[in-house]
Amino acid sequence: MNITVFCSANALEERYTAPARDFARALGERGHTLVWGGSFAGLMGVVADEAKAAGAKLVGISVEMLAHKAYSGADELVTTANLAERKAQLLERADALVVLVGGLGTLDEVTEVLELKKHGLHDKPVVLLDTEGFYDGMRTQLRRMELEGFLPRPLDELVRFAPDGGTALRYVEDAGFTEPTEPTGVAADASA
Repeated sequence: MNITVFCSANALEERYTAPARDFARALGERGHTLVWGGSFAGLMGVVADEAKAAGAKLVGISVEMLAHKAYSGADELVTTANLAERKAQLLERADALVVLVGGLGTLDEVTEVLELKKHGLHDKPVVLLDTEGFYDGMRTQLRRMELEGFLPRPLDELVRFAPDGGTALRYVEDAGFTEPTEPTGVAADASA
C-alpha cells in the first residue's frame, strides 16, 4: 500500500518525534511504501529515515523551491514546479493518507484532501495521528461543521483520528471506516 504522510519539516521535541518514528517503523515493517514531501528536514526526515530502516520503499514528492532539502536516499524522487502540483502528486500516489503533527503546510494539505473527498473526487482513507491531542481543536471544529450541516456526509466517512501509529495503520489497512470514532463531547460544545 502507498501511504502518503503529511507532516512538519521542522525539528520537533521527542514527544512528537517518538510517535512518528514508531508509526514509520511499523509502516516499513508491514511492507508499505512511504510517499511524502521528499525532504530530509525535521520530522519529514525522521519519518523517512525510520521507514527506510524498516524496509519501506520511499517515494518523495519535492518542489523546486525546496529542492535543496531533497532526501538523497529516496527510491524515487519527483520534483514538481509548485506546491499545487506537489499536493496533487501526493494525493494521486496515495492509497491512503496519514497526517502527523505539522504546521500550516500540513494543515493546507489535509484540508485540501478532505475538501476533495467531501466532493467525491477521491475516497481514500484519511487518518490524523492525534499525538498528545494535537488535533483536538481540528476535531472539535470538524464535528461542529458536521452538527451544523456544513458537511454533506458524516465526518467519520471523511476522516478518522487515531491515538497512536498502530491504530492509524489499522484504520488505513482496514480502509472501511466502519467503526464510529470515539465520542468527543463536541455536541455539547457546539451548542454553546
